Amino acid sequence: MDSIVHPAATEQPSSSRNRLLLAVYTAAIFVSALLLFSVQPLFTKMVLPRLGGSPAVWSVAMVFFQSLLLAGYAYAHLLMQVRNRIVPVAVHLVLLVLAFATLPLGIATAYGEPPASGYAVWLLGLFVVSIGLPFFALAANNPLLQAWFVRTGHPAGHDPYFLYASSNIGSFLALLSYPFLLEPVFTLHTQNRFWTGGYGLLIVLIAACGVLLLRSPKLAVVDARTEEINAPAPGLVTRLRWIFLAAVPSGLLIAVTAHISTDVAAAPLLWVLPLSLYLLTWVVVFQSRPLLPHKWMLVLQPVAIAGVVFLLAFGGEQNLLLTLGGHQLCFFVIAMACHGELARTRPAAKYLTGFYVALSFGGMVGGLFAGLFAPFTFSWIAEYPILVALAALCRPSANERLAGIVKWYWLALAALAVALVAPSYTTGSLSTWFEDHRVWVAGSVGVLAALLTLALNAGRWKIFATVALALALIRVYPADEGRVTTVRSFFGVHKIVETPGGYFHVLMHGTTIHGAERFRNNDGTPVTGRPEPITYYHKDGGIGQAITALRERKGAPLKVAAIGVGSGTLACAAEPGESWKFFEIDQSMVDAARDPKNFRYISSCLPDLKPVIGDARLTFAKEPDGAYDLIIVDAYSSDAIPIHLATEEAMKIYKDKLAPQGAVVMHVSNRHLDLETVVVGIADANDLKSWVFNEDSGRDGDYIFSTDVVISAREDADVGKIASSKVWEQTEADDRVRVWTDDYSNILGALYRRLRDGE
Repeated sequence: MDSIVHPAATEQPSSSRNRLLLAVYTAAIFVSALLLFSVQPLFTKMVLPRLGGSPAVWSVAMVFFQSLLLAGYAYAHLLMQVRNRIVPVAVHLVLLVLAFATLPLGIATAYGEPPASGYAVWLLGLFVVSIGLPFFALAANNPLLQAWFVRTGHPAGHDPYFLYASSNIGSFLALLSYPFLLEPVFTLHTQNRFWTGGYGLLIVLIAACGVLLLRSPKLAVVDARTEEINAPAPGLVTRLRWIFLAAVPSGLLIAVTAHISTDVAAAPLLWVLPLSLYLLTWVVVFQSRPLLPHKWMLVLQPVAIAGVVFLLAFGGEQNLLLTLGGHQLCFFVIAMACHGELARTRPAAKYLTGFYVALSFGGMVGGLFAGLFAPFTFSWIAEYPILVALAALCRPSANERLAGIVKWYWLALAALAVALVAPSYTTGSLSTWFEDHRVWVAGSVGVLAALLTLALNAGRWKIFATVALALALIRVYPADEGRVTTVRSFFGVHKIVETPGGYFHVLMHGTTIHGAERFRNNDGTPVTGRPEPITYYHKDGGIGQAITALRERKGAPLKVAAIGVGSGTLACAAEPGESWKFFEIDQSMVDAARDPKNFRYISSCLPDLKPVIGDARLTFAKEPDGAYDLIIVDAYSSDAIPIHLATEEAMKIYKDKLAPQGAVVMHVSNRHLDLETVVVGIADANDLKSWVFNEDSGRDGDYIFSTDVVISAREDADVGKIASSKVWEQTEADDRVRVWTDDYSNILGALYRRLRDGE
C-alpha cells in the first residue's frame, strides 16, 4: 500500500530524475492543451454549414466546451480521491484509448438536417455525440496531471500552478496557429488527420507520466498527507467567490466574440482572437512573477470598463481596428483583473482539483448565461453590458479614502441618475442635446467610475452602480435615430428602425443595413402603390440590372430562386407571371418582413409568399436540376458571411439548378472582406464565366447604396447585355488565390486583400 514507507524509498529523487519528470509532465500538459483548444475551431468549422454559418454556433459550442471542461475537472477531482496510485493511472489510460477509438473526428450520422426550431439544444446534442468522449478525456488532463505531479515528490510539487500556465501556453499557441497557419494552409481533412496523430502521441506521453508517478518514492505520498493536515480548507464564501470570478470573464468572452464576429464573419479567425487573449490571461496570472503585476491590472480595469462604455456608446459603423482592437483590449484587461484575483486567492496544492472544479463551474455558468440564457431572454444583446458592469464586482474589497465625502455618494449618484434620465421622457431641446451628445454623456459617467476607483478607492458596489448607470444611458439614448424595434433569434439581433418623421423603415443587423423601404415622400405625404425596391436592390444597381438583363435575354417570365429574404425587397422585383421562390434560415426574419407595419414589399407584391425555411445548402440542394433562370444569393447577415454558401461545392449546386441559359448572381458587398475574388474563383472552378459590378450610386441619402455583385454563367450570351456593358467587368480567376471549398477557406486572406487594396 502507498502508506507503507520502505527504507529504500526515503531517498529524494535525483536532479536528473527531477528534470525528466518536469520535462515529461510539461510536454504532456502542453500537448493536451494544444489538442484541447485546436479541436474547438476545427470541429466548430465542420459544424457551421449545418446552421447557416451563424456566429451563434460558436457561442453554443463554447457552452459545450465549458460544460465538458467542468465534467472533466470533476472526474479528475473524484479520481484523485483514490489513494492507490495505480487506479487513477489505469482508469485514465483506458478512457484515453477508448476515446482514440472514436477518431478521426466527424459529425455523427444521426445529425443530418437540423430541426425547424430548438437549434441550440440540437447543436449541443451534436457536439456531445460527435466529440464528447475525446474532449472529455482531454478536459481532465490538466488538473489530473498536476495532481500526479504533486505526488511524484518533485521539489516544485508544493505549488504546481505553474503547470497551468504551461497548459495555457499550449492552448494559446493552438488558437493562434489555427487562423494564421492551419486554416490558410491545410484542409479540414488534413487538420483532422494531424489532430488524430497528436491524440495518439498524447496517450504515449500520459502513459509515461503514469509510469514516472508509479516509480516515484512513496515518501512523496507521506509528504503530501502532512501538507494536507496543515493546509486550511477554503470556505464556502471563498468557493463562491472563485465561481463568480471565473463566470464573469467566461461570459464576457462569448459576448465579445459575438459582438465582433457579427460584423465580420463567423469564422475561426474571429473566434480565436478573444479566446487567445482569454487564455493568455491565465498564462500571465499563474506565473511565479507575472509580467503584468496584478496591482497594475486592478488600476487599469476601471479604465477598460470606461473604454467599453465609450465603444458601445459610439455604436454605428466603426472601423475594423476599433471593432476588433478596442473591445478586445478592454476585455483582456478586465479578464486579467478577474483571473488575477483567482491566482491571488488560490488554495494549497492539496485543494488543487477542487479549485479547478470551481473555476470550470464558473466558466460554465458564464457560458450558459451569455450563450444560451441571454439569447432567449433579451431582445437585444444585453449580456455584454451586464457582464461589463458585473466585472466591477470582481475587484477586491477596498479601504475607501475620504470617507466623509464617499458616504454621500449614493445620494449623489441617485440625483445624477434622475438628472440624466429625466430628459429622455421629454421632447424639448434638453432631450435633443442629450441625444446628440450621448457618447460623451454615457462616457463621462463611465470615466466617473474610473476616477472613483483611482482617486477614492471606492467600494466595488459603488463602482458597479456607476458603471450600470453609464451603460443604461446608452440604452436610454440609443445611437439609432427614430423608433427602434429589435427581433432576436438564434441567428442574431435584427433592428427595424423607423427614421425620424417616418420617411423610411430600415432593417439592420449589427451595423449593416440590409434593406429599407420608403414610407413617406419628401413632402411628407404617405407613399402609395407598389413599393419601389431600394438599398442594394434598386433597378439601377447590380442586382436590379442583372434581373433586367436576364428578363430581356429570355423574353419571357423568369423562374427565380432567391436565397435570403431580408426585408422582402426582392419580392417587388418580381413581375406578373414570374415564379419566385425564397429560401431563408431565420423564421423570425420572415415574420418581420411579412408584417406590413415593418415592410410592405411582401404584402404588396407577393402576399402568398411561403419561403422554404432551413439552411439553403440543405434545402436548395433538393430543388430539381435545371429549374431556374436566375439564382440570387443574398444570405449574408450583417457583414458576417456564411462561408459554406461561397464554396466550390455550393456553386456546383447553384449551377446544377440553373436552366440551360441561367445565371447565378451573388451579392458580395462587404466592408472587411474581399469576396469578389472568392466568388469568381469558385465560379471558374465550375467552368462558369463571371462579370463584376461595383459602382457607387451616390444616393445614400435616399437609401440607394453602391453594391458589389458578381454574376456567373456558362456563356456570354446567357447574361444578355451585361456581357457588353461598360459598368460590368468580365473577370478572370486569380491564380494566386486558392479556391474555397467545403474543406478549405481562408478568411485571413480575404481580410488581407481588402486591407491591401485600401477599400
